[in-house]
Amino acid sequence: MINWILLLIAGLFEVGFATCLGKAKETTGSTALFWYAGFLICLTISMALLVKVTKELPIGTAYAVWTGIGAVGSVLVGIFVFQEPATFWRVFFITTLILSIVGLKFVSN
Repeated sequence: MINWILLLIAGLFEVGFATCLGKAKETTGSTALFWYAGFLICLTISMALLVKVTKELPIGTAYAVWTGIGAVGSVLVGIFVFQEPATFWRVFFITTLILSIVGLKFVSN
């Protein structure tokens, strides 16, 4: 169970590094450097946790869940932070992605 929690945290740090890239794109100078530093920190933590959990969880499942959390989280950050559109089809496909991630968890050891 701890590996699934660590995988969730790794996915959240993936959202963090994607968010930092988005914020860095909006800024210049030392503020952009701050966001790039956040990107590197989040990337390092996310990858380290992913490596750790793949020692116990199947690589295919762990990677799919990790990228799924990152994808869903990044879309939600895009909608709520960067004011990207929340169209019916975006919400529909994000919902199906969430259901797929949950399904992978239930069919994996």
